[in-house]
Amino acid sequence: MIVVPTSPAAHIAFDLLAWSSGLALGYALHRWRLRDASMRLAGVAGRGYFASLALGAAGGAWLAGSLNTLSSASPALSHSVVGALAGAIAGVEIYKRLRGIKGSTGGSFVGPFALGIVIGRLGCLFTGLPDRTYGSPTDLPFAVDLGDGIGRHPVQLYESAAMALFLAIYLTGLARRAPWAMQRGFYALCLAYGVQRFAWEWLKPYPPVLGPLNVFHIVSGGLAIYGLVYWRADLARASRAQDRALPVPRPDDEPVRDLLGAGAGQGDRRG
Repeated sequence: MIVVPTSPAAHIAFDLLAWSSGLALGYALHRWRLRDASMRLAGVAGRGYFASLALGAAGGAWLAGSLNTLSSASPALSHSVVGALAGAIAGVEIYKRLRGIKGSTGGSFVGPFALGIVIGRLGCLFTGLPDRTYGSPTDLPFAVDLGDGIGRHPVQLYESAAMALFLAIYLTGLARRAPWAMQRGFYALCLAYGVQRFAWEWLKPYPPVLGPLNVFHIVSGGLAIYGLVYWRADLARASRAQDRALPVPRPDDEPVRDLLGAGAGQGDRRG
């Protein structure tokens, strides 16, 4: 068992580091590969877009977090990053539907969000038990003691490592200009984050609300479904656009070529 030093101040320090690092990465990716995605976002995102995003994120964060902790043995209000992501998506999709905006507008947020999770979860770990993100008890040799002498799954590190792996794959995709990373990166993020978060929820002592599922099982599962459905829809939309762009010979092509050929022949005879 590994004893982890904890402090409530750790969360603030790692949150600040996560935000600043995410902003820096976002700017770097904009300069490197995502200028078109940033321009698309700027073209459709007015104040209403960001207001919908912010309100959705705040509402989703506190709703999901509080639904989980209010049903626990020691009820309290709380917030959650997976709830914030789901709420932000809901707010933005409603805004886009009202404005008739099609396609993904979240490409600029993929790298910053993933890096924010990688760093932010370390803050959750070093905050300890008051953070309420600890894992279930385990006898594994890498179990962590967060101050109560009980070995627990280091679920914060599991999530941090999973998102670090996703970020590495995503950056590799950008380097290769892979269509999935350039055009559907946000849907890939939702799918990857939802799947890995759903898996780690089995290792947490949260109360179930629907059969064996807790609140975050439901939210993260919804995120994964959203990512998959919208990925497939975007692929279909891109395929239809490609089909429309293919040149198709028209019946009047031949007469035009014949006329041009005849004219050229007459010119040769006159010369």
